[in-house]
Amino acid sequence: MDRPNRRPGPSAARTSDVPGARVIVTMRDVARLTGVSQSTVSRVLSGAPTAVPIADDTRDRVVAAARALGYRPNPLARGLRGMPTMLLGVIVRDITDPFFAGAIEAVSLEAAGRGYNVVLGHAHGRADEAIALYGVLEARHCDAIMMLGDMSDQPRLVDDLRGTHIPVVALWEGSKPDGIASVSVDNDAGIRSVMDHLIELGHRRIAFVAGSRLGDIREREEAYVAALAAIGEPVRDGYLQYASNEPMGGSRALGAMLELAERPTAVVASTDVLAMGVLFEANARGITVPDELSVTGFDDIPLAAFSIPSLTTLRMPIREMVASAVALLIDGPLDPADPSAWPRPIFAPSLVIRASTGPAAGA
Repeated sequence: MDRPNRRPGPSAARTSDVPGARVIVTMRDVARLTGVSQSTVSRVLSGAPTAVPIADDTRDRVVAAARALGYRPNPLARGLRGMPTMLLGVIVRDITDPFFAGAIEAVSLEAAGRGYNVVLGHAHGRADEAIALYGVLEARHCDAIMMLGDMSDQPRLVDDLRGTHIPVVALWEGSKPDGIASVSVDNDAGIRSVMDHLIELGHRRIAFVAGSRLGDIREREEAYVAALAAIGEPVRDGYLQYASNEPMGGSRALGAMLELAERPTAVVASTDVLAMGVLFEANARGITVPDELSVTGFDDIPLAAFSIPSLTTLRMPIREMVASAVALLIDGPLDPADPSAWPRPIFAPSLVIRASTGPAAGA
């Protein structure tokens, strides 16, 4: 038997005529359910100060109704009213890098803990895409923007971010551009610790595989050169290889080193991704790690503990760094009138010794 159509009463949420469409609950719906005015609902849900006190029971009914109906504030509308949108924009240089996957997860968790949602964009390492992405984040009225990875090869993007009216913090950019706050890792201390570890194992013929010479990677390369100089060792011809930050880059770099008359006994990779490629090539060539070749990385991505052999690397304090960056963005102080006073915290990585390093042959 067909039931007659019923007009939804004030206690019913609106439904959509489009199957599968998400119902958008408005303040008007909350007002209908509670029997109070829409302006009262607005004042309760926005937290805005009011000259006329709102009774506690009214406030409780509005909040309960909003929760029951699944009301979500419209970030764009909030932004137009000059209120926080509770959106954090994130521009990541290379989303394919496993390290940044972990960083994005940490950002999402930290933001959620403060009631923020994340608007994520991938710059692909290309200036035109990064600039367009910045425009999208700005149009969505993000309360703050975080950069993950060095963007110093994209000066227009950096200039736009430097001139924006909202807080911006850069992580893992190394170059510390003027006018943008940053949270960094102590690359020099990290590379010195891994070099000290290899030197204590008797290694002197130590090679280095670098990625693109940006920010953190450049600082790691400089620390490697300085560590060799400190023990009176030169950078031997062919021992400093540049490669794309992917396993194939590390594989090709080791392949080139194995063609040298005097092969290295240890390879320091500037990232774990490159180190994975070095391990792969060593295995393909029948070179035993660590008996014939020690290998180290940087980042301690989850796969580092499961490589064969497990990778000696430098663990990045990702959660602590992200928490520091989010605190700067949300709590400040980032006074736009005095960028020189902005805090620029630097965190030390920790050496994680695993099975990929051992004594130098003959040491």
